[in-house]
Amino acid sequence: MDPEPQQAFTVDQCINHIAQKLAAANLHYGHGAIDAQSEALWIVSKQLDLSPTEALNHLEDQISADQQLKASAVADTRISTRKPLAYILGEAWLMGVPFFCSEQSIVPRSWIAELIIDGSLEPWLPADGNALDLCTGNGSLAILLALSCPDIHVSACDISMPALSVAARNVDRHGLKSQIELFDGDLWDAIPEPNEGNIFDLIICNPPYVNATSMNALPAEYHAEPALALAGGEDGMDLIRRIITQAPDYLSERGAILIEIGNEYENFKKAFPQIPAIWMEVSAGEEQVLLIQAEDLR
Repeated sequence: MDPEPQQAFTVDQCINHIAQKLAAANLHYGHGAIDAQSEALWIVSKQLDLSPTEALNHLEDQISADQQLKASAVADTRISTRKPLAYILGEAWLMGVPFFCSEQSIVPRSWIAELIIDGSLEPWLPADGNALDLCTGNGSLAILLALSCPDIHVSACDISMPALSVAARNVDRHGLKSQIELFDGDLWDAIPEPNEGNIFDLIICNPPYVNATSMNALPAEYHAEPALALAGGEDGMDLIRRIITQAPDYLSERGAILIEIGNEYENFKKAFPQIPAIWMEVSAGEEQVLLIQAEDLR
């Protein structure tokens, strides 16, 4: 039973109550929260106008009856719609940074974000360097890159104008319009020709890579996202083939391209047995994200 308005709950009690509701509903996670408890924290922190991390410092505080009821209503919507929580709240967090979120683009998430924040990509990002975020979606990776390396220039592109509108809002939200330039178009078609000076020291890309069999088996939460941002063809490599084929034209001599492939390690190895990829360690393991140096593509 939901907490009555006159009943005094602490933040911690409210989080636990919401978590129990979510856990009983057989939901699927992975859109900014890993389980019912972390998603409940996110729901309650939103009602407190705090980040999830900040809310952890207020667990023993009292939460108002109105905030309790609003948090419970959000949980009910999450359960009844099976939509990712980020769409319901209109906001997502990635590496502690908030992003506006809507169903026009995929929910911000990528193992590449870890590598940006921990400094693993700095060897390919000289001062005043140029970086490109292919398939930028909501713009979250481009923004994290710009925030982490304020001296570089970041280009970001996507085929979806609705997604780019979300990216533009996020770029503006973080005051990065002078550092991030957005382009509309299909992969390399969006970027001016290399002979016009568009050579990049680092290209990052979290492309659509889910293979056809896996797409059909995805839970409802993932089907709420644009299929354009997920589906990678029969083996998940359709866009990645196009990306790798033309990447050398846009990379500097000592540049590199970083690509997230999720659970498609075996399909990547079959598709590109000749490429000496460097597999980057992230919290999900060593087969999710790869880096290819320009010299190994030419």
